[in-house]
Amino acid sequence: MSTTTVPTATTSPTTTRRPRLVTTPLLLRFASIVACSVSFFLPLAVVPLLAGSTSPIAGGLANGALLAATVAGELASPWLMHRLGARTVLAAGLVLLGAPTFLLLASTAVPALVGVGVLRGLGFALAIVAGGAVTAALVPPERRGEGLALAGLVSAVPSLAALPLGVWVTAAAGPSAVFAVAGAGPLLALASLSGLSGAVPRTPGRTRSASASTAASSGILAGLRSPAVLRPALVFAGSAAVAGVVVTCVPGALTGSAASITPALLLLQPATAALGRWVAGRYGDRLGHRRLFAPGILLSAAGMAAMAATSSAPLVLIGGVVFGLGFGALQNATIAAMYDGADRAQYGTVSALWNAGYDGGMAIGALAVSLLASLIGAAAAFLALALALPIVLVLVRRAATA
Repeated sequence: MSTTTVPTATTSPTTTRRPRLVTTPLLLRFASIVACSVSFFLPLAVVPLLAGSTSPIAGGLANGALLAATVAGELASPWLMHRLGARTVLAAGLVLLGAPTFLLLASTAVPALVGVGVLRGLGFALAIVAGGAVTAALVPPERRGEGLALAGLVSAVPSLAALPLGVWVTAAAGPSAVFAVAGAGPLLALASLSGLSGAVPRTPGRTRSASASTAASSGILAGLRSPAVLRPALVFAGSAAVAGVVVTCVPGALTGSAASITPALLLLQPATAALGRWVAGRYGDRLGHRRLFAPGILLSAAGMAAMAATSSAPLVLIGGVVFGLGFGALQNATIAAMYDGADRAQYGTVSALWNAGYDGGMAIGALAVSLLASLIGAAAAFLALALALPIVLVLVRRAATA
């Protein structure tokens, strides 16, 4: 009589457990993420209103100085991180973002708004670049896309609320309340950095054994020479150019029934971008982040094409949603792919190039389409941008072989 062997629990295949995503150091990092978002966005719409009461040019000058300093700080951050370490640069960014804001409690004259804006822009740049590198170090590589998406949501939610809230608080309690909160938040978040000391490794540049070649390999120029880092950044910059147009150009171009839906558009677009970023994070780790580039670009282009129908409220809103999904997917897929193509010493460079591509792409897109719209009309300029964006797919194909 034959016998049947029944497998015991010890002979069954073992199931590989995914590493834990949310840890105590990551939760502590979320504190500084929230503080940066609230501090940066809460006064963002208030400052131009205060400066603009003096002259129309002053409003643009105040925020222009803030954004220009942000880009400059982003490009300088990897150099500073190599010499001082990511945690130190993050702390310096929080101080520069918060402390100067208290000066506006004494004066909101245009020189004060511009000067404080420069310091805050530098602080924000240092905080987001160094903070991005810290976040990447805290997330397991196997779940990097999901972790970056979660961090993106933690940043997006307070920024969505803070921008309109700043205007409301100013009307209800005056700008001093806004500046007090914006100044205090980053300084309070400094306390959370002590919990990161054992979780984030030292920057290579802080060790005596680090060579000049190590510093060179982790700088901005090294990132620009690395196809695995540069090409995803260029892909994202193309979509960021459309985002700049959505924020800057589309609201003023809407006509007819669409003219009244600007608030809804400016709410739906970033909200759906946050959703797209989360979806990309969930599936990018499994499918490959680069495989999401093409869908993200096509969604961005389709959304911009729909918004070219500037007199149709339904099409403009649908376009904002479709673009938001594509833009959010590219936000997460590109930076995750950049981290995958870099070593730990280059995390600061990745964060700096990605953020510079974000800000630079938005600025260039808004300026270029504004000039084009003055020649051929807004709707035609939007459609031209939508048709040009798929050219970035060439970069996607090249990136796939990098």
